Amino acid sequence: MRPFQYDRARTLTDAAQITQGEDAMAIAGGTNLLDLMKLQVETPRQLADINRVGLGEIADTDDGGLRIGALATNTATAVHPRVRADYPVLSRAILAGATQQLRNKATTGGNLCQRTRCFYFMNIDQPCNKREPGSGCGALDGIAKLHAVLGASGECIATYPGDMAVALSALDASVEINGSDGTERTVPVRDFHCLPGDTPWRDNVLEPGEIITAVTLPAPVGGTQLYRKVRERSSYAFALVSIAAIVEMEDGVFTRADLAFGGLAHKPWHDPRIAQALVGNAPSAELFDRAADVLLEDAQGHGENDFKIPLARRTLHAVLEQASEDAA
Repeated sequence: MRPFQYDRARTLTDAAQITQGEDAMAIAGGTNLLDLMKLQVETPRQLADINRVGLGEIADTDDGGLRIGALATNTATAVHPRVRADYPVLSRAILAGATQQLRNKATTGGNLCQRTRCFYFMNIDQPCNKREPGSGCGALDGIAKLHAVLGASGECIATYPGDMAVALSALDASVEINGSDGTERTVPVRDFHCLPGDTPWRDNVLEPGEIITAVTLPAPVGGTQLYRKVRERSSYAFALVSIAAIVEMEDGVFTRADLAFGGLAHKPWHDPRIAQALVGNAPSAELFDRAADVLLEDAQGHGENDFKIPLARRTLHAVLEQASEDAA
């Protein structure tokens, strides 16, 4: 870890002003950032501790939704009565990630901003366009078991590693962002993370000096909510494929099918065409195959991760079968 200056931000304005500087970053729980600093993947010269700026509240919104402060811990969010009652897919996704100790420290905002766990990104002696633009993507012809089969580019095939954001995408949540000049903007979670394209070093839409202040959930829709995570071991492992699903049925046909996918792309993957293929139709193996065809239309493996394509198909089948049985 390289030396850095530590500053404790007293207000959101303090935090924004510090982090708009070159080589400056915000830190809250630090569960990902500190690891990256130890490996010298991240080498900030200045850290702004934002734990005192008052963003930890979880509160109802006027329209019946829920506003989760950026500093609310993953544990506090997962066990919150309204999350458990109205947004169980979010609770299940959070509890599927990391360990209890890490969830006690990790925050909502930090979880959204966590970085890929690609072997080449995490090792500074390896080529990685995300860490060192122009150095190449070692995973293209190397270790790629966890890597993307959707939305990748010739510059980067890394995946976004989190669980929480997959559920937030299925729930159509929004991210509240505060700028260094005091301006505020709201971005749908589905648009918050970026695909690699020609700028793989850009994980999300945050600009220098911008701080996430909250995530807002819309009013609950009910239905059956599931989160399934397929991984190599039952705990402390990142998803090979994960699916967050919110499904409603009436008179034997799907009336809602909000799905988001993890482990497949550089961001939580949401394709509205899948819902269009399902809604208005009765559950069947043939229908589930058509939905999987839509999901995997442009899927491309890279050797070690070729298995993800049939795995995603089987996992989608299983989730839709369970959801349709539970919702019937």
